[in-house]
Amino acid sequence: MAARYPSLIDPPIGFAHRGAKAHAPDNTLEAFSLALRLGATGLETDVWLTADGVPVLDHDGVVRRRARQRPIASVAKADLPPYIPTLSEVIPLCEEGVHLAIDICDPAAGPVVIRTVQAECPELAPRLWLCRPDVASLVALRPLDPDVKLVNSTRLERMKEGPERRAATLREERIDAVNLHHTDWNGGLVALFHRFDRACLAWDLQHEHLLRATLALGMDGVFSDWVDRLHAALRDL
Repeated sequence: MAARYPSLIDPPIGFAHRGAKAHAPDNTLEAFSLALRLGATGLETDVWLTADGVPVLDHDGVVRRRARQRPIASVAKADLPPYIPTLSEVIPLCEEGVHLAIDICDPAAGPVVIRTVQAECPELAPRLWLCRPDVASLVALRPLDPDVKLVNSTRLERMKEGPERRAATLREERIDAVNLHHTDWNGGLVALFHRFDRACLAWDLQHEHLLRATLALGMDGVFSDWVDRLHAALRDL
């Protein structure tokens, strides 16, 4: 087995993308519960606000009924299909050190997510990872809670200023982590962000050999649809 570079988080977090997406309907309570039974140490999902301001978990934020599509933002919670869970229904699953990563699809949902966690499970805050592609919206969230982890989810090619300047900005603005597609990462890039004390996350890791190779770079968290493969790769670190 190849040597593994050190990570800031040891052991790294194994995030189940949309729950156990490869094993159950994604973004459902069934998928989230199954992911934890299969060995995930983190859950990943996407959040949207309903017309009455309830944070719910769905990938594309669209309700489909027959040939019609309606954005979740235009539908009250009571009128949503029952398979779409609320954030409040998933929070109780995140006990005993389980992390929760949330893509904030609607910027207005960020403060609502933080307030919900503060009210219902404040001990989850240090294990809550809120992800956005733009740094400015993350900066706006930082005053709301000092413990919530904020994540710049982007691609290397979009760092027009270069990765070192981005890492410095993230440190200055107290953004905790950067999340890139696994093909963007290499050992030098991980070491650069670690030098600025920023956690490194990698997504779209669907095969065990890729999970092992990416974890060996010193990654702090990885995202996969296949929780059984994820668990196997993490177990053998």
